[in-house]
Amino acid sequence: MNSLASGIAGAVRSGQFKHLLLKWLLVQEQQHAMVATRLRLLAWIGFLGMPAYYLVWTAWFPQPYESPLLRALGMALCVPALFAHHVKDNTLLRAYEFVGVTYVLPFFFTYMFLMNGGSAVWAQSLLAALIVLFHFDWWWALASFAAGTLAAAGMFAAHGDGTPLAQTHMVEQAPIYLFTIVVVSVTKLGRRVLAREKLSGMAQALALVSHELRTPLMGVAANVRGIERVAQRPGSQGQEPGVDAALERIRYDVRHMNRLIDLFLESATALERELAPTEALSMASVVQAAIDRYPFASGAQRGMVEVVVRRDFCFAGRDDLCAVLLLNLLRNALKALQRAERADGRGSAAGRVRIVIDGARARPRLLVMDSGCGIPARELPLIFERFHSNPPGSGAGIGLALCRDIVRAWHGTIRCRSRERTYTVFAVAFPRAAAP
Repeated sequence: MNSLASGIAGAVRSGQFKHLLLKWLLVQEQQHAMVATRLRLLAWIGFLGMPAYYLVWTAWFPQPYESPLLRALGMALCVPALFAHHVKDNTLLRAYEFVGVTYVLPFFFTYMFLMNGGSAVWAQSLLAALIVLFHFDWWWALASFAAGTLAAAGMFAAHGDGTPLAQTHMVEQAPIYLFTIVVVSVTKLGRRVLAREKLSGMAQALALVSHELRTPLMGVAANVRGIERVAQRPGSQGQEPGVDAALERIRYDVRHMNRLIDLFLESATALERELAPTEALSMASVVQAAIDRYPFASGAQRGMVEVVVRRDFCFAGRDDLCAVLLLNLLRNALKALQRAERADGRGSAAGRVRIVIDGARARPRLLVMDSGCGIPARELPLIFERFHSNPPGSGAGIGLALCRDIVRAWHGTIRCRSRERTYTVFAVAFPRAAAP
């Protein structure tokens, strides 16, 4: 007992306990945000679908049995979910989600199926409900399915037409429903495995290429040093005019390429990293650090980037992943300026990148704006999709998708507005966090 107490005291003194507690709180907040978002979406579907299909099954395609009371209760259960983001207790929210989904999906559709004598309409409706249900976590969905089905069977036994449950169409439909559950679960798992394998393969390929590029760069740097040593030997006649400038340019290019490789490696490893936030960060500090680290091709390119701090703010994130986020957005903006310059021949001085830190808003945000080539309207809905690149073939299509995943993991939002051949604005909004 004494050793345990001393261990805890040591963890507190070292700051480890504080770090673990902050990490746990951030994970809980992330789960809360995901549950609230999902609940609001399903609540709107249920709230509008219940009365709409009551009209369908009574006026247009009448069914033997309908229940305005059960539908009204389903609508009432959906109403609190529309305001789920105001609920701070994650345990209460999860419990409400289980009760609401269990009632609206397995219970309601199973009971209506039984009361309508297993009609084709309700057999297919129940099948659709099970497909939706098993897009939730598998064990959670299985528990909901079991609870809802048992409740529906019990209510049918109490209020049905007296037909034994074993003689209903539920028994003959059961193999189809079980097969559907298995197929949906396996398909969902297969999609996740394939996506993970593809990302893992791309991460390994990026890391391998990045490491291989370092070898010739090291050789170039070594040759430059060798040339300088030869020129500095006693009796040497020195270097030809312009050689010093050329060597300096080579050294600059080597440093530039090494920094680009560092960026590629960080993006590659971030694909397989845990994204959950673990620390409170200052936006002004991480932006400045990203600017200092970015491999600008020249001083002129660095001069094209302006940082405006309206008001600094703190947010929950991770320093290493924030660097990946900012460096990707900055790289995209500078590439947009280069494409615009090539397209219309305007000078580089015409292009600008403006990074605005706006912590004065209720939901603080970061803006990354450029006056580059812009994004076509037809491409805007697709830019955050994984493996989609614009223009086609201009990249692997993982940068913006990774940015989206990082921001979502930190409970933020990332949006883009653009006008072709005029401008592009990325707006990244964060929940406000306490100062570190």
